[in-house]
Amino acid sequence: MALLITDKCINCDMCLAECPNDAIYEGAKVYEIDVNRCTECVGFYERQTCVDVCPIECIVPHPEHVETQEQLLEKFKVLNLFQS
Repeated sequence: MALLITDKCINCDMCLAECPNDAIYEGAKVYEIDVNRCTECVGFYERQTCVDVCPIECIVPHPEHVETQEQLLEKFKVLNLFQS
Protein backbone atom coordinates (compact mmCIF):
# COMPACT_ATOMS: atom_id res chain seq x y z
CA MET A 1 0.00 0.00 0.00
CA ALA A 2 1.31 3.41 -0.81
CA LEU A 3 1.07 6.22 1.66
CA LEU A 4 -0.92 9.42 1.39
CA ILE A 5 -0.20 12.89 2.76
CA THR A 6 -3.44 14.47 3.92
CA ASP A 7 -4.46 18.09 3.47
CA LYS A 8 -3.42 18.70 7.09
CA CYS A 9 0.20 18.86 5.83
CA ILE A 10 1.99 22.05 6.88
CA ASN A 11 4.76 21.73 4.23
CA CYS A 12 7.47 21.52 6.88
CA ASP A 13 9.87 19.63 4.53
CA MET A 14 10.61 16.94 7.13
CA CYS A 15 9.37 14.04 4.99
CA LEU A 16 10.93 15.10 1.72
CA ALA A 17 14.51 14.06 2.49
CA GLU A 18 13.44 10.87 4.25
CA CYS A 19 12.01 9.04 1.23
CA PRO A 20 14.55 6.56 -0.19
CA ASN A 21 12.48 6.23 -3.40
CA ASP A 22 12.08 9.95 -4.09
CA ALA A 23 8.32 9.38 -4.05
CA ILE A 24 7.52 12.57 -2.12
CA TYR A 25 7.22 15.81 -4.07
CA GLU A 26 5.79 19.28 -3.66
CA GLY A 27 2.18 19.34 -4.83
CA ALA A 28 -0.06 22.30 -5.56
CA LYS A 29 -0.98 22.84 -1.90
CA VAL A 30 0.78 20.18 0.17
CA TYR A 31 3.41 17.53 -0.35
CA GLU A 32 2.22 14.48 -2.25
CA ILE A 33 3.39 10.88 -2.64
CA ASP A 34 3.79 9.17 -6.01
CA VAL A 35 2.01 5.85 -5.46
CA ASN A 36 4.09 4.24 -8.21
CA ARG A 37 7.31 4.97 -6.31
CA CYS A 38 6.16 4.49 -2.70
CA THR A 39 7.16 1.14 -1.21
CA GLU A 40 6.45 2.21 2.38
CA CYS A 41 10.23 1.90 2.80
CA VAL A 42 10.08 -1.87 2.19
CA GLY A 43 13.53 -2.89 1.01
CA PHE A 44 15.18 -0.01 2.87
CA TYR A 45 13.88 0.28 6.44
CA GLU A 46 11.72 -1.55 8.95
CA ARG A 47 9.37 1.45 9.32
CA GLN A 48 8.14 4.26 7.09
CA THR A 49 10.62 7.05 7.75
CA CYS A 50 8.35 9.81 6.48
CA VAL A 51 5.69 8.78 9.00
CA ASP A 52 8.29 8.75 11.78
CA VAL A 53 9.43 12.33 11.15
CA CYS A 54 6.04 13.94 10.42
CA PRO A 55 5.35 16.33 13.32
CA ILE A 56 1.59 16.40 12.77
CA GLU A 57 0.97 12.78 11.77
CA CYS A 58 -0.61 13.58 8.40
CA ILE A 59 0.86 10.61 6.47
CA VAL A 60 -1.54 7.69 6.35
CA PRO A 61 -2.07 4.49 4.34
CA HIS A 62 -3.56 5.30 0.94
CA PRO A 63 -7.01 3.70 0.84
CA GLU A 64 -6.99 3.33 -2.95
CA HIS A 65 -3.57 1.68 -3.25
CA VAL A 66 -3.50 -1.42 -1.07
CA GLU A 67 -0.46 -3.66 -1.63
CA THR A 68 0.95 -6.67 0.20
CA GLN A 69 4.48 -6.81 1.57
CA GLU A 70 5.39 -9.03 -1.37
CA GLN A 71 4.03 -6.50 -3.87
CA LEU A 72 5.91 -3.68 -2.14
CA LEU A 73 9.13 -5.71 -2.22
CA GLU A 74 8.64 -6.41 -5.93
CA LYS A 75 8.08 -2.70 -6.57
CA PHE A 76 11.29 -1.97 -4.61
CA LYS A 77 13.22 -4.44 -6.80
CA VAL A 78 11.85 -2.94 -10.03
CA LEU A 79 12.60 0.63 -8.92
CA ASN A 80 16.15 -0.30 -8.00
CA LEU A 81 16.74 -1.94 -11.38
CA PHE A 82 15.95 1.38 -13.07
CA GLN A 83 18.12 3.36 -10.63
CA SER A 84 21.21 1.22 -11.14
